[in-house]
Amino acid sequence: MLNVALTGNVGSGKSTVAALWANAGVPVISADELARQAVLPGTPGLQDVRAAFGESVLAPDGSLDRAGLRELVFADEERRRTLEGLLHPRIRALRADWVEEMRAEGATLVVSEIPLLFETGAQADFDVTVLVDASPALRLERLQRDRGLQNEEANRIMAAQMDSAGKRSAADIVIDNSGTLQQLEATAQTALQQLRALAGQRGGKELIRVDLHLHTHGSWDCLSDPEAVLARARSLGYARIAITDHNRLAVAAEMASRYPDSVIPGEEVKTAEGVDVIGLYLTEEIPKGTSARDTIQRIRDQGGIPYLPHPFAGGKGGGGRLAGELAPLCDVIEGFNARLHTPSHNARAVELAAEHGKSVGAGSDAHTLGEVGNAFVELPAHANTADALRLALQGPSRIGGTTAPRWVHLASTWAKARKSGPGG
Repeated sequence: MLNVALTGNVGSGKSTVAALWANAGVPVISADELARQAVLPGTPGLQDVRAAFGESVLAPDGSLDRAGLRELVFADEERRRTLEGLLHPRIRALRADWVEEMRAEGATLVVSEIPLLFETGAQADFDVTVLVDASPALRLERLQRDRGLQNEEANRIMAAQMDSAGKRSAADIVIDNSGTLQQLEATAQTALQQLRALAGQRGGKELIRVDLHLHTHGSWDCLSDPEAVLARARSLGYARIAITDHNRLAVAAEMASRYPDSVIPGEEVKTAEGVDVIGLYLTEEIPKGTSARDTIQRIRDQGGIPYLPHPFAGGKGGGGRLAGELAPLCDVIEGFNARLHTPSHNARAVELAAEHGKSVGAGSDAHTLGEVGNAFVELPAHANTADALRLALQGPSRIGGTTAPRWVHLASTWAKARKSGPGG
């Protein structure tokens, strides 16, 4: 069963998306509903709240005066944190019980709507996180228009939540709600299709092999014909390869247009800091010498996947000096590179990915035809898109391969000599 968290700051439209998915037949539970259950009359939760805040938070019938309590805690950050400390563990336990009930009933996809997902660190409980987002100005307008809140109160509620920019980088899927309701419905439907596809993959659909990092004659240190590279990969059972030439996108883009199901267009950028960053699913070439942070942002601006290759390799990986800084900014960290001859470099990369909660990739880094097939990621079959790959990497996947012989580096040196100039 795929366990999904749906989040978004107040006024973003997450509840609208939750309702759309529920109407489409997806089991959905909201944190608000669970919060009500946690403080029903007679529950330990209500007793704890009364003990902490006094009899004034109770309605005449003995139930919790939620509106009064909300006004009380949002005016006082210390009280708000006290309330969260009382209720969040109970809500989390109730959610876990609900998830297990859905699993027992045979559900393949469940969604939990959680406004404070990232603030509470609850994202680790889920397979996929989905963020609904809109600009602060638009969210403020909605709170004033739809809920009748005054400007001061609306701003106070918004300020109590984490900035959405950080949530965007942490979420697996982002649904932008800056347009019309019809546009939101279409975007939410597309996201739901992706989630259902991933749920099906986790249910036992075929696994495929992918190489997320290799080179062709588009790189200044490689002579491999791209058609021959793809043909060899296919002959070895690979469903897809990412062509990631050094500082060049042209060959990858051309091959992706000719083989849209088999090639991921990518680029391995030598950044201003001297370390490499790969962009997958690019449409525009990123110049060599762009700073690492700007490179990653440019990849994201194109809807691509920032991929950190060989972070602990000497030279091209900087010996790990930027690993801790760049890992949180990337979606995938290369846990196996077939051209690394020091096993600890790959092992440390796997540990880095785990430390930052990132997906793990693998690449042959092939510069010769004989190296194609030296590394793989095995993961559920999926469409050849950035979002689909991100989700597939969240499913059952594994990396593996064989370390290339040391002589392959001589082949790269020979390729450099054959070229009239570095060209990159």
